[in-house]
Amino acid sequence: MRKPSVANGLRDELVMRDLARTPEQRVADALALGEQSIVAYMTAHGVGRASARAFMEEMRAAGRKPSRAARPRQ
Repeated sequence: MRKPSVANGLRDELVMRDLARTPEQRVADALALGEQSIVAYMTAHGVGRASARAFMEEMRAAGRKPSRAARPRQ
């Protein structure tokens, strides 16, 4: 058991609040957060939506290795 502290209490409260939400609500929040990131990038760099989205997708993939399932079989 964790030692009682303000941080642990807040963490537990956030976990309980998150568990009380439906999966649809959590997905909607994740999509909204992604949209906010795109708008913030567009504003900061003066680029269009397509350029901002392409950059974000490129950064998500940077450094990742394709899964074995995605590789063509030989």
